[in-house]
Amino acid sequence: MSNAPNAFQRIWRALPFTGKARPLVTVIELIGAIGGASPGRKGLSLQKLEKTLEDAFKPSGLDAVALAINSPGGSPVQSRLIFNAIRRLASEKNIPVLAFIEDVGASGGYILAIAADEIYADESSIVGSIGVVSGGFGFQEAIKRLGIERRLYTAGDNKAMLDPFGPEDPEEVARLRAILEDLHIQFIDLVKSRRPEKVGDDPEVFSGAFWTAPKAREKGLIDGTAQLGDFLRARYGKDVKIKRMSPDSGSFLKKLFTSSDMMIGKSSSTMFDVDALLDAAEHRALWSRYGL
Repeated sequence: MSNAPNAFQRIWRALPFTGKARPLVTVIELIGAIGGASPGRKGLSLQKLEKTLEDAFKPSGLDAVALAINSPGGSPVQSRLIFNAIRRLASEKNIPVLAFIEDVGASGGYILAIAADEIYADESSIVGSIGVVSGGFGFQEAIKRLGIERRLYTAGDNKAMLDPFGPEDPEEVARLRAILEDLHIQFIDLVKSRRPEKVGDDPEVFSGAFWTAPKAREKGLIDGTAQLGDFLRARYGKDVKIKRMSPDSGSFLKKLFTSSDMMIGKSSSTMFDVDALLDAAEHRALWSRYGL
C-alpha cells in the first residue's frame, strides 16, 4: 500500500489555514514633514494617520509593527500626538514596534522613531536634531519703502507679539525663547524616557546637532544600521509577510476628486494653489536643513 499523499491530502496541506502561519509584520509609512494636513497640504498628522495606525495593529497573529520613517520634522504637537497613538496601540495589543529611518529621521521625525522599541537606520541616514527652532521675517522697512501704513488694533498687551510688520522687541524675543526652551526640555525628557540606558547626558546629543547613522549609534540614538526588508527577513524568516500601509494609499477616484476640489473657485488664469506653493516652500526648507 502506497504511503504517498493522495490528491485531496496534497490540496489540504496547501491550504493557507493548515500548518504554521507565515510571520506577519505590518509597515506604517511615515513619509514627509509633520504638520496639520488640509487640501493642498501633505503634512503628517494624527488626523491623517489615525486609521492607518489602527489598521496596522489590527491583524491577528501579528508579529511586529515596523515604522518606515523619512521625515525632517515639523510640528512638535503633531509629532507627540502620533507618538502617543503608536505607544498606546503597542501597549494595548502587546506588539513590538521597530523603526527604520530612511533618508532622514530628525527633530519631529526622531520623535516618531522613539515610538519604537528598537531603531535602525541606513548607513547614510541623517539622525538627530533634538532641538526646537522658530523663524520669521521682518517687513517693517519694506512697507515703509512701499508707502504702506500699518494699521493694527488689539485688546491685550501681548496680542501682537512678534508682529513681522513692526520692529523687533527684546522682551517679546525673550518670551519666545522661554517657550522654545520649555519645548526643548520636553523633547529631551521624552528621548531620555524612551532610551534611558542608551542616551546619556552628552550635551551635544541635545544641542540640535545631527549625524549620519554610525555616529548616531555611538551617541545612543539608534540601535544599529539595517534596511527594513533585510532585517525583517533575518529576524522573522525569509517567508515573512510584509504588509505596507500608507495614509496616501487612497483610491484613484479619491485623489482625482481631491485634486479637482482644490481648483474650485479659481479662475482659469490661475492654475495653481497659493497655499500649496507656500506649503511646498516650507517643506523644502525643512528638508534642505539636512542637505536633502
